[in-house]
Amino acid sequence: MNILIIDAQGGGIGKQVVTAIKREIPQIEITAVGTNSTATAAMLKAGADHAATGENAVVVGCRKADVIVGPIGIVIADAMFGEVTPVMALAVGQSNAKRLLIPVNHCDNFIVGISDLSVGRLIDEVLKEIKEIMEHTAK
Repeated sequence: MNILIIDAQGGGIGKQVVTAIKREIPQIEITAVGTNSTATAAMLKAGADHAATGENAVVVGCRKADVIVGPIGIVIADAMFGEVTPVMALAVGQSNAKRLLIPVNHCDNFIVGISDLSVGRLIDEVLKEIKEIMEHTAK
């Protein structure tokens, strides 16, 4: 299973996701794509198997991924202070991969009705979903 993790700004959420997945399911191959080199470096340092930066890396990664993980802003053009381009958001939205979007309320995008869970709890939910996807894929 190929997991694509996309993050922006400092890559903090992506770094935490990579760390959690590698701790719980070390055999999974993770490709990390940052909208900038700082985000990419953070995820690579956390243990991602492959890493790249920028718009084209997001587009190519979305074509090859089985699962895409990232903050909800990765599907909103101009989100994350403009780091998510319309092309990136479209690539994520049109991908055949399952998308696990982390509901982070900032940058003028708010998910109403979602309780304010810690990032750690949200990442635990991401791990739970990945494990369920793996079980269904194995059958």
